[in-house]
Amino acid sequence: MNQQNRQIIKQNYNVSPDNAGIRIDQYLSNLFPNYSRGAIQKWITRGDVFINKEKCKPKNKLKGYEEITVDVVIEAVVADQPQEMDLDIIFEDEELMIVNKPAGMLVHPGSGNPDKTLLNGLLAYNENQSLLPRAGIVHRLDKMTSGLMVVAKTNGAFNSLVDQLKEHTVAREYYAIVKGVLGTGNRIDQPIGRHKTQRTKMAVSISGKRAVTHFDILENFKHYTAIKVNLETGRTHQIRVHMHYVNYPLLGDPVYGNHLRVEPDVEKGLKEVIRTFPRQALHARFLSFIHPKTNQLVKFKCKLSDDLIELVDELRDFDSINQSDYDGDWEVFYPEK
Repeated sequence: MNQQNRQIIKQNYNVSPDNAGIRIDQYLSNLFPNYSRGAIQKWITRGDVFINKEKCKPKNKLKGYEEITVDVVIEAVVADQPQEMDLDIIFEDEELMIVNKPAGMLVHPGSGNPDKTLLNGLLAYNENQSLLPRAGIVHRLDKMTSGLMVVAKTNGAFNSLVDQLKEHTVAREYYAIVKGVLGTGNRIDQPIGRHKTQRTKMAVSISGKRAVTHFDILENFKHYTAIKVNLETGRTHQIRVHMHYVNYPLLGDPVYGNHLRVEPDVEKGLKEVIRTFPRQALHARFLSFIHPKTNQLVKFKCKLSDDLIELVDELRDFDSINQSDYDGDWEVFYPEK
């Protein structure tokens, strides 16, 4: 494997007597905070760590004054091929980047889609992404959903962001257009699991995992509603499944709503616009979390994708009830220095 696809750590340490009594894996975890305890234990068990030139086990306790040798080669954990892409990166620092993903781009390679994904683009953009699980991708958006994603650039940032997602402290807000006219916002608390018969779909299911979605009205049209959606959890297809469950499926959703069915009293010109809109009307427009390095809350917003802005303009021309002040041009917020 090429040198660029690996990282070499070769260091010697003299153990202070203050560290007497702690395990070798704990000692190294303190020295290498960007790596998980599990990763460090693998270094030890495969013979990459020595105490006084002798191989050791993760549970071995230190007595003080030992010489610790670390000689680790970290190979790439992502084998997919880099592919040059014009990624829309709206923010980047040494720890992470914020990507505005376009509709139509898959996040990961999969069955029938081996390349041309965000992951392939990240590998070409920064060769060090191959050293991180999933090239630093910590969450996902559906192929036909546009908007913001955070991508880690270091092991420390990856572990921090994964933990924040597990603890539901990452705030995500979406713009969506649904079929039907909603009167008030609401909260949907229904578990989501794999569909019983259609295994590529998700569904509200008693045996599923807890899923909570909050939504508020942004703008009413005669037959549709623009809503702001906040996720308390992050299940696969959560917004699409929940809005379908309450009988307000997303406009254009080919899986959780009949995207070709349009109410008979919809204006003729608008019918064609609705039927030909190529995807679910869903955009991840806001993202906030604790920055892994500064420990400060950071917030990012971006404007709607062009196709959604055009769709809103058409709805306002043909189908408007009360026009919103929202014009699709959301500001981008960068972390405070």
